[in-house]
Amino acid sequence: MTMSKNTRNRFWFPFILSVILSSGVYIGYNISKNKVQKIHFNIPDNSTNPIIETLTLINTYYVENPGLEEHYDEVVEKLISELDPHSYLITAKELKAINDEMMGSYEGIGIEFFALNDTIQVITPIPGGPSEQLGILTGDKIIHVNDSIVAGVNISNEDVIKKLKGPKGTKVKVSIARNGYDKLIDFQIKRDKIPLYSVDAGFKIDENTGYIKIGRFSGQTYNEFNNKLKSLKRQQIDQLIIDLRQNPGGYLEEAVKIISELLGNKEEIVYIEGRAVEKQSYHAEKYGNFLNGKIAILIDEGSASASEILAGAIQDWDRGVIIGRRSFGKGLVQQQYQLSNGSAIRLTIAKYYTPSGRSIQRPYKKGNGDEYNNDFVQRFDDGELFNADDSLTLAKQDTTHHYYTKILNRPVYGGGGIVPDYHISIDTSYLNSFSLQVISSGWIQEFIYDYFNKHSNQFQKYASIEEFSNKYNISDNTYQSFIRFCKVNKKSNYTHLDNQHVKKEIQYRMKATLARQIFNNDGFLYITAQRDPAVLKAIEVFNMTDYPFE
Repeated sequence: MTMSKNTRNRFWFPFILSVILSSGVYIGYNISKNKVQKIHFNIPDNSTNPIIETLTLINTYYVENPGLEEHYDEVVEKLISELDPHSYLITAKELKAINDEMMGSYEGIGIEFFALNDTIQVITPIPGGPSEQLGILTGDKIIHVNDSIVAGVNISNEDVIKKLKGPKGTKVKVSIARNGYDKLIDFQIKRDKIPLYSVDAGFKIDENTGYIKIGRFSGQTYNEFNNKLKSLKRQQIDQLIIDLRQNPGGYLEEAVKIISELLGNKEEIVYIEGRAVEKQSYHAEKYGNFLNGKIAILIDEGSASASEILAGAIQDWDRGVIIGRRSFGKGLVQQQYQLSNGSAIRLTIAKYYTPSGRSIQRPYKKGNGDEYNNDFVQRFDDGELFNADDSLTLAKQDTTHHYYTKILNRPVYGGGGIVPDYHISIDTSYLNSFSLQVISSGWIQEFIYDYFNKHSNQFQKYASIEEFSNKYNISDNTYQSFIRFCKVNKKSNYTHLDNQHVKKEIQYRMKATLARQIFNNDGFLYITAQRDPAVLKAIEVFNMTDYPFE
């Protein structure tokens, strides 16, 4: 029986949704940390606010200690939930981790790890961190932390983090099991400030083209981006792909600095305005380092906030081509306010507008965050994710208001995210029940991690990512070893394990995962870029004889 296209798409929907959600659209706030102010629950004598009056009465006259402090977060969260989908409460417990991420650092020993067979495995020591400096290696297994055993005791990732993180200058003892050594190796690690990188990778794809992927906009994003850009310019690139897919946003100022490297001096990038916020424009701050080269911006339904500001400015100034799928549609600006109980509020205070004057915030109903957050489901049902039909995306835009780009006078629309100049559909052609299970479960990562540890010597001959990409492929024997791993270790009993289309896809993902073990994120993204439809479309557009964005 032949399934209709819509039926097939619905079959893959749970997998696609899990991939999108796993990346997480946590939507960073857009006002600098320097502008944060503190709010206390002051109760004035002349208050006419029934909420404040009720709190005052209960705290003053109730027969027993009411213990309302335990419920303040619940009350505040309920109030905020009746506003817009992007105003929300951050509890005191959550605040430290979020601030670490936005500031671009935390304090600890500096490793990436995961639990495999109930053992903490070191994926990679973070470059420049204390673990790398002491000689901890990829593939090491952490058996003890201080005097506590952490192997074979079903310890959670959260508990591991609690044991390894700590204030700068404090020490922690770890005992490591390493392949080739009969005894455990002890390390006394002095914790330090560990960078959390927001620019995931930067490298040359071909002779003329550079690629930079930005994962989020934190306090160090501009510096990280600028270092990558300078390195690529020294390699004589004149074409640049900036990948913002699944980038949920963050600090507005960091995006403005990056756009300043791509636009001329003093050109408007974005402006914000709200009921209590006067119009404030942001302009390119200087003559940038990449004013004349060709630019492509990659976006998708997970690109939000500061990502949309960057894409919108490039599109409105006709500075480059936008490729991918319609962006998230977040045009609301949040500012963070500290509360007296240690929690914080991120409150929407304004809307932002692209240089053409359009707001890209998609519609929402106050107090109905579920419908708003399920927009991806609607895009799926409408077929927008799988079809490049312009009418599907224009239907989500406010076409009653017309806006035009600054140089080429092209029509653009607001009210529903940034619509790319070239649409790239989600590819589901390689998916079946086996590949869905393999890709979503992390089996490839488990297999490759163990495979690399056992065969690491054979990869030392590859001096560069390019050499590895050109000369190494996953052999049929290695693929069959992976199939046996799935059957024996994961009890996989699928009957179509040798489907050639699926096999090719899994081999490609295995190679990319192996490249990450050897060359970190640059290796993984370099391999995936070689057959990424959006990247390939960007290079195709760059090579057009009538490329319109010179």
